[in-house]
Amino acid sequence: MHISSSIINPRMNCSQAPGFTLLGLSREPEKWQHFFIIFLGLYLLGLLGNLLLLLAIGSDVHLHTPMYFFLSQLSLVDLCFITTTAPKTLETLWTGDGSISFSGCLSQLYFFGVFADMDNLLLAVMAIDRYAAICHPLLYPLLMTPCRCEVLVSGSWGIAHCVSLMYTLLLSQLYFHTNQEIPHFFCDCRPLLLLSCSDTHLNEVLMMALAGVLGVSAVLCIVSSYVCIFYAVARVPSAQGKRKALTTCSSHLSVVLLFYSTVFATYLKPPSTSHSSGEVVAAVMYTLVTPTLNPFIYSLRNKDVKSSLRRVLNIEKSQD
Repeated sequence: MHISSSIINPRMNCSQAPGFTLLGLSREPEKWQHFFIIFLGLYLLGLLGNLLLLLAIGSDVHLHTPMYFFLSQLSLVDLCFITTTAPKTLETLWTGDGSISFSGCLSQLYFFGVFADMDNLLLAVMAIDRYAAICHPLLYPLLMTPCRCEVLVSGSWGIAHCVSLMYTLLLSQLYFHTNQEIPHFFCDCRPLLLLSCSDTHLNEVLMMALAGVLGVSAVLCIVSSYVCIFYAVARVPSAQGKRKALTTCSSHLSVVLLFYSTVFATYLKPPSTSHSSGEVVAAVMYTLVTPTLNPFIYSLRNKDVKSSLRRVLNIEKSQD
């Protein structure tokens, strides 16, 4: 009887607060230095680009409009997004020690979820803004008032925090085998679920449901907005008018395609599937490359932002 009770104990050698080891980008130490240089360069470039864009928008009163308000929020989110994962990855590559506590892993997971969801929601909000500006230009000042813009952004922050908190709380209730290795460079839901010795069915179902509702809602909002925008642009008689209308959307559309292509490559598969190196590459694009490129996509294609950046840089140069 005693032997039987020991055998059927489902949580033997399991812990609710285990330690993990992040394996990083490669198991080959000779490649760590190269990855460190690349990651550090992208991280510093992302910090610089997003900080400059925030400074340019904040310092120029001509850019205090709904479109640039949403863009400044996207830059703030991207700044926080890359800071959630990049410092720990750089530490792992530099020291070769990827150990992370359970509480540290959950904290990283929580903030990663918040900023990833905010990127998703802000892209949808920005699509709504472009729809209002192009399809209803005369009503635009009444539709996108400062109060409504703040409500849209505040609501997005609230949803992102709630969804991420639910993910984190569900994961915190699971048991994990001790001293597990995570085949990733940061703590994410999918690899953590694969390491659990608890029943993860409820977590998988809720994760897919919440991610599906949030992701599909945002994508439908973006697609429907652009369908209306393209229909409105097609009715514009002059080629110059069409070009001007589409120019205001080109940067946003580029960021949307870049963001969702990397997200789908990373997550569009069942949670029980084993983690692959291809997903790690897609995750690097999603968590570091895309947030780094976003400010440059917007600034290089926008005359107002470029002129504001020139003024900011000239001011800083004169002060030096």
